[in-house]
Amino acid sequence: MPSYIMLIKWTQAGIEKVKDTPQRIERTRNTIKSVGGELKELYFTFGRYDIVAIAEAPSDEAMGKAVLIIGSAGAASIETLKAFPETNGIEIIRGLP
Repeated sequence: MPSYIMLIKWTQAGIEKVKDTPQRIERTRNTIKSVGGELKELYFTFGRYDIVAIAEAPSDEAMGKAVLIIGSAGAASIETLKAFPETNGIEIIRGLP
């Protein structure tokens, strides 16, 4: 299943209700699950982003749907990166002309 890295930054509305974060994480987990995916790991971070999460989903379309649902709640803005495991990345590089 494809992997995705989610770079999450709280919006003003999200930080104003930061104590709701545990429930928001559970909703995020359930939303990703509803499209056939899984929230694999989640980290709270310092710096440009407040949270970094790693998720899997069956397709880019499924992950896109989940991110739109999560983002539409208004508590966070999300930048999503598609991630390739090391072995896949090396295969791609080895296939270069």
